[in-house]
Amino acid sequence: MKTLIIVGVLILILWNLGAGLYYMLVDKGESKRTVNALTKRVALSIALILGIVIAAKMGWIEFHGVGR
Repeated sequence: MKTLIIVGVLILILWNLGAGLYYMLVDKGESKRTVNALTKRVALSIALILGIVIAAKMGWIEFHGVGR
């Protein structure tokens, strides 16, 4: 379940990145849709990082790999 949530948020981040690119090419600076899409992407990225850090501190997930 945790993996699905993380992958879902990553897909939303990529979707907003693509939307920002699309709006940048289509609108040609006439609207704020590009800024809004990229702002959502940054907010989702920060929320994902904070969520992972909080989940690790609370013991819900464990890091593994390098250095262990």
